[in-house]
Amino acid sequence: MTINSDWGKWWAREEFNGPSVDGVSLWFLGVTGWAIRTPETTVFIDPYFSTERDREYIARMPPVPMEPQWADSCEAVFCTHDHRDHFWPPSFGPLLDHGGPVHAPAECYENHDVSEIPPDQQEAVEPGDTYEVGDLTIYVRGGRDPDADGSVTYVLEHEEGTIFHGGDNRPCEAFHDVGEEFDIDMGMLSYGTSGRIVMDGDVKRRKLYNDAQDVIEAANALEIDRLVPTHWRRWRSIQADPGALSAAATTFEYPRIIEEIEVGDRLRLGQPGIVPPTHLGDE
Repeated sequence: MTINSDWGKWWAREEFNGPSVDGVSLWFLGVTGWAIRTPETTVFIDPYFSTERDREYIARMPPVPMEPQWADSCEAVFCTHDHRDHFWPPSFGPLLDHGGPVHAPAECYENHDVSEIPPDQQEAVEPGDTYEVGDLTIYVRGGRDPDADGSVTYVLEHEEGTIFHGGDNRPCEAFHDVGEEFDIDMGMLSYGTSGRIVMDGDVKRRKLYNDAQDVIEAANALEIDRLVPTHWRRWRSIQADPGALSAAATTFEYPRIIEEIEVGDRLRLGQPGIVPPTHLGDE
């Protein structure tokens, strides 16, 4: 599979690889994908760089900001579940050339061809696991994704704060447990809507991902101060309006802040606010 960035090399060179970081910086890659850097460590969560379709009617909408081989470093890859836009070896494979492992539920390895991933770089995770990656501590916790064979969530701790990555999981008891265990500063939750899906030759409407009420319910179970909705512009036929989340959250304690990001934007864990790409360079 060939991956071609829509943006060329400038973003990877001057935005993601370029700036030095204090604390924790996070760059949004599209779908639910993130590249996360600290002064010591680089990890990727759910990186999906492909424009290839597995079904004709669900073309990717966001651009592909970089090609994985352009990353200067990668200590580890973490994937939440077995869907191809979250776990796809041809997409994240070049990141493993830096020597780090890919962490994912066992079902990911069972449902995909992982023959080109060295066995010693395949790490099957389950809720309760903990990994030390540089100056990050990453906890594996449970979730509920009715559309996936196996799904987990991740909590990343750094001296600057705590991040929750929910994958495509929906409100569940595990979210309350995570909210009691951790003080979450920033949390990512997938936000979507009902989609028109072709099933057995017929067009059917089906709920996909969290709707606005689900997102706010999950944010309050987790006690997320700073909410970052993702996935809402992933598919051509499945889109949602993140502006609706503010209205849905009006009478709830959480979240305190909702940040609507675009591909290529940078977030800093230590302070709110979106940092968009600042250079529109040539090759």
